[in-house]
Amino acid sequence: MPRSILARAVLIAVVALLPGLAVAGEAQPDPQVTNAVGQSGLPLPRFVTLKSGRVNSRIGPGVNYRVDWLYLKSGLPMEILQEFDNWRKVRDADGAEGWINQSLLSGKRTGIAAPWQRGKETQIQLLDEPERDAQAIAIIEPGAVGKIKQCDGDWCEMNFDGHAGWMSQSLVWGAYPGESVKD
Repeated sequence: MPRSILARAVLIAVVALLPGLAVAGEAQPDPQVTNAVGQSGLPLPRFVTLKSGRVNSRIGPGVNYRVDWLYLKSGLPMEILQEFDNWRKVRDADGAEGWINQSLLSGKRTGIAAPWQRGKETQIQLLDEPERDAQAIAIIEPGAVGKIKQCDGDWCEMNFDGHAGWMSQSLVWGAYPGESVKD
């Protein structure tokens, strides 16, 4: 295995063991594919999650393309950018893109708490109500992955390891600004 691929696989293995996901910056929907509809009849772009704890991301849509990235944590949100047959071109919270077979993706929604704030001295509050002055019930680390129960365009109701509450939708990578989500 080439050194760069081995180093990347080791990095993914280490990241998978951390309580949150290491991310470098905020990924935004690709303006070239916004408001499109894929072969599946579903909108592009859209968010999904990884079904498995071991998912290969390939450089092209098929098993004959080399594996570029290995994800070792189920439930990570991915943004689908493109569809080809049973393959989906996805982007992760770091901005890395690749092709994953659709059978390894789920329509369940998860989100990452402000991955662009990772490594900074910041606190993200999980609130008991969807209001700015609501009571904080937990402090969430930037980069932590939580399940999305619902989003109304401004707030997302989420669950982080048994702590359920509300977070500003602007702090969630896994739901588009203004998007409504129902579990």
